[in-house]
Amino acid sequence: MDSQVMVALALSLVGGFSTSLGALFVILNQAPNLRMLGLLQGFAAGLMLSISFLDLAHNAMNSIGFLKGNLWFFAGVIFFAVVANFIPEPILSQSSEVKSKKKNSDEGGKDIMKKHRRQVLFSGIITAIGISLHNFPEGMAVFLGSMKGLRVGLNLALAIALHNIPEGVAVALPVYFATQSKWQAFKLATLSGFAEPLGVVIVAYLFPSSLSPEILEGLLGSVGGVMAFLTLHEMLPLAFDYAGQKQAVKAVFFGMAFMSASLYFLELSLPEEMSL
Repeated sequence: MDSQVMVALALSLVGGFSTSLGALFVILNQAPNLRMLGLLQGFAAGLMLSISFLDLAHNAMNSIGFLKGNLWFFAGVIFFAVVANFIPEPILSQSSEVKSKKKNSDEGGKDIMKKHRRQVLFSGIITAIGISLHNFPEGMAVFLGSMKGLRVGLNLALAIALHNIPEGVAVALPVYFATQSKWQAFKLATLSGFAEPLGVVIVAYLFPSSLSPEILEGLLGSVGGVMAFLTLHEMLPLAFDYAGQKQAVKAVFFGMAFMSASLYFLELSLPEEMSL
């Protein structure tokens, strides 16, 4: 393997595995309560919406034009809206309902956790997928940055590492809440970070040079549409249920502001001729 690729791969691992640090923050603390889960769902929804609208869709419209960018974006929305019709809604078994009636008030929170665990787990998986898709081009950026020089690649990798820690929290918390398994929470958050070194491998060896840049930007715009639909359809309702509408909305905008700031500082870390 080329030495430059090895350096880029090592730098991308620094950024990718920082999601594990976010997961450690979750699993080293006590089991989260419902309100905290709702706030984190709102925060994660803000991250996802910011990535979708202000990163992927925005870049697609700037690269291939407003009309084509919107067509690709809404193609992604429609595609997953159709797919969502075939995804079964989480249900609560009758036995669980009978048992919940017999629980005392101290165990009420645990009953609600069991009732919604599948829905919460699905939300955590959605977050992991969305963040993985977001991390993939970050790995490409680390590779291209390291080609410019070690200093550029190192600065970019460190910036991405700081940017990825709260993303690890956003993935691990709902998984830990739903499964009560620290290992599952840590594993899924860590896997979401693997998209970054994978981006290095793809751009270095497997990326087809014949693929049209317009199609690539369009596909990323469609990914933004899928993420936006998933966020509004699955994550935001959970945030409203657990944290209340007012607090959840605040958490969403905080997540959007955080991701926008992160993207801005990442952009500053890149040379002028490069862009995330």
